[in-house]
Amino acid sequence: MSTSHKKIVIFDDDEDILSICSYILEEQGWEVHTFSDCNNIVEKVSGILPDVIMMDNWIPDSGGIVATQTLKKTDLLKDIPVIYFSANSDIQILADHAGAQTFLAKPFDLEDLEKVISTVIAA
Repeated sequence: MSTSHKKIVIFDDDEDILSICSYILEEQGWEVHTFSDCNNIVEKVSGILPDVIMMDNWIPDSGGIVATQTLKKTDLLKDIPVIYFSANSDIQILADHAGAQTFLAKPFDLEDLEKVISTVIAA
């Protein structure tokens, strides 16, 4: 594998989360792409082909579950790990339902963020 940047796509309509995550991950050498909605998600993700996707539960318009399921039905994208994140108490059920690899409960600290990402890329 080449030493080029690992790429991550973050779907969240909360600008604060996008900017914090972007800052932290760019510091660690990631190439970060952010979207505040999941419309045309297959086109968005296909254009980047990231190593990891972070998906917010309440992303407009269709929501994180539909967005994740759409990715998992697309041959080119189905193997990209999705980290589902939400402040919802039943996040594990939501993540399972969406077909995500793992989940991250909001609010999370940076250690949690780093841990969950390293878990999916090590797999």
